[in-house]
Amino acid sequence: MASGRLFLRAPTVADLDRLQQIQADALTQRVKPGPATRQSSLEQLQTWQLHWQRWGFGCWALSAGAQEGGELLGFGGLMWQSVDGRQSLCLSLLFHPQAWGLGYATEMGQLALELAFQHLHAPAVLALVRPTDLPTRRTLERLGMRLKGALADLPGQAPSLLFEMTPAHLAHCRQRQQQDAQGVSASAFGVLNA
Repeated sequence: MASGRLFLRAPTVADLDRLQQIQADALTQRVKPGPATRQSSLEQLQTWQLHWQRWGFGCWALSAGAQEGGELLGFGGLMWQSVDGRQSLCLSLLFHPQAWGLGYATEMGQLALELAFQHLHAPAVLALVRPTDLPTRRTLERLGMRLKGALADLPGQAPSLLFEMTPAHLAHCRQRQQQDAQGVSASAFGVLNA
């Protein structure tokens, strides 16, 4: 599926090397520490593929451009996960550091939220993020997701931050963005007529 600057598709075994490369990258490890072996990457890929088989959606493999075959930037999307003992629809993001700060994660996140609320009719979307993962935190904040609390989900580590988006809050964010855009247009028009 093509959208904006991205081509999104279900991940395949052919993505294993790129996934491991992203997970093992020194900058990725600084913000998303964890196993980066070929086996752990394969297990992650298989988890994503099983989710796609069961639910018909999941984490996408994301590449630049409107057609398949562009450089694989990373992975992200929606998955059902257990959060604090309850099944929740969660947004996840894993991009190569070279793609950080270019708006790709925000673009993907907007598509994921649209899928969650307009097609899956989810009551909420959650996102768990390590406190040190500032790129993902900034993306979640740009999407309008609100910090809901913290969750001690990884033994021996600082609690993850829990962000949430609901359909009502997304509608509020979009309305505010439209108002801001209209205000900018009106003020620019006023400057031109002065």
